[in-house]
Amino acid sequence: MKLYNNIKNNKTVLVLLSLTTIFSSCSNYLDVDKDTDDPTIAPLNYLLTNIETNIAEIGDFNTGTGSIYATYTHQMTSREEQDQYGVKVDNIALNNDWTSIYLSLTDIETLIKQALESGDLAYAGIGQLQKAYVMAYAVDMWGDVPYTEATQLATGVIAPKFDNQKAIYASVFELIDKAKVNLKLNTGTQKPGTDDLIYKGNISKWIRFANTLKLKLYNQTRLTSDFDQTGFNALINENNFFTSNADDFQLDRFNNISPTNEKNRLFRESYESTQFGTYQSPWMYEILKGVNPLIHNGNPDPRMKFYYFNQLKAGEFPKDGNTTTQNPLADYWDESTGFFSIRFGSTGPDRDKSTETSYTYPGIFPSGGRYDDGEGADLSTLSLASGTGISPKRILTYDEFLYIQAELIQVGKLAGSAAAKLDEAVRASFAKVDQVVANNKSQQIGIPTLIGSPGVNTFMTKLAAEFNSASPEKKLEIIMTQKWVGTFGDPTDQYTDYRRTGYPVLANPNSTTKEYQLNNGDAFPLNDSQTVLTNPFQISMFWPQNELNANKNAPAQKNPATYKIFWDN
Repeated sequence: MKLYNNIKNNKTVLVLLSLTTIFSSCSNYLDVDKDTDDPTIAPLNYLLTNIETNIAEIGDFNTGTGSIYATYTHQMTSREEQDQYGVKVDNIALNNDWTSIYLSLTDIETLIKQALESGDLAYAGIGQLQKAYVMAYAVDMWGDVPYTEATQLATGVIAPKFDNQKAIYASVFELIDKAKVNLKLNTGTQKPGTDDLIYKGNISKWIRFANTLKLKLYNQTRLTSDFDQTGFNALINENNFFTSNADDFQLDRFNNISPTNEKNRLFRESYESTQFGTYQSPWMYEILKGVNPLIHNGNPDPRMKFYYFNQLKAGEFPKDGNTTTQNPLADYWDESTGFFSIRFGSTGPDRDKSTETSYTYPGIFPSGGRYDDGEGADLSTLSLASGTGISPKRILTYDEFLYIQAELIQVGKLAGSAAAKLDEAVRASFAKVDQVVANNKSQQIGIPTLIGSPGVNTFMTKLAAEFNSASPEKKLEIIMTQKWVGTFGDPTDQYTDYRRTGYPVLANPNSTTKEYQLNNGDAFPLNDSQTVLTNPFQISMFWPQNELNANKNAPAQKNPATYKIFWDN
């Protein structure tokens, strides 16, 4: 209203100003293609911020593929088509990921081009690393994808060819090396700062990320016939990787909701959704609880209360259960803790029942939600105490780097002690939980820290004993299982890890042994015959069908159960 009144009271001035503008600009009347209010070149700092926010959406929850990969790796379960590995060609989340990748790539190419032309090499190097990350991600999910002809619409390429996936990976390694050169030179007058949402313009951290990303990609290709042993050795000798969780490649999330909702996307998908759709995996839960007979048995994980929030207290009958018949109306329920969810591949009578006030939610670590203090709560009656949504979108972290090293040591690609490196990695995962909690701004009181706690010390002692007595193959399984546990809420790399190594072992409804081992004597027996698997595991993702329909140079649609990514042996 104040602005309107100012305009109304000064309308005479505005008219005179308009007339003056018209007459003074007559001599430039034909300069119609020059609009100083609408520049054709985006500033480097604006481009960088936009790219980083877009990259963080790739593989995330809510509108991205996070729920797909979390279900495929059994960190979570779902009632959607990702249950039983049933994702179809027209899956909206897959289409969204594809779109985000190529929109991001367009901006990245612009950033690199402009930065090289202006000589602002820090921006060029960061852009090249982002391009490397995005294209490696695309290959890991789809295999052959548009690359050399992508983003060439201005030159008339409307149907980009799909490049060979191995050739793209080779280019990715070259991009990382070029990026490091540009970052070290760091010439030019424009320097990234607060516009860099990830490292705030810290060149040393970007170079450590470059090396850590490169190590990750070497690890993924270690079983291929053309593995670059010389390049790998040079990278190891350089020895400039992540040094702590302060180097984590991630995008922070905040509890702002205006002008855009900046909360963690898993938080939005679960705590702020009108319909509950984020179910916690009983398979992962039983491993964390220490009741799986084949791994970590008798060694409960102290991260459980940070990973899950149970609306039900221990011993509390489900709120939506039938108290007359004492039927809990649960597809999966552990009375001893209050954990309540659905099983992968379930056909049970209670799988699709609406039991919103009983389901277990993702906790404070993966989503910025609520820490499980054992008191239970109906989240529909809580507001700020339900959680803040402040938990980062993790992409590549220090603890992941340590797990990569542990794997490389275990398979003989790197010198050192796999046991010592695993110990270091798991402790870094605990420290990461503490870091996320410390930054969460939760209104809950009494949330403990993990590092130095008796529970962590006991867990680590038992884990070391289990690892030291295991066979070489079992040791690899333990490393990959702990990496899977430590990266809960960031499932993309675990989908890749499972395809590469076969670990962690996933729930298999068609197995001849009991899938869910839990037996609390609580008169709620699990019926494994109600879990089925009718689809094979998809070892790659369908190409978006709308891309194939519109692109005359696209290949025929693949069979994702047989189409391998080149590093998948």
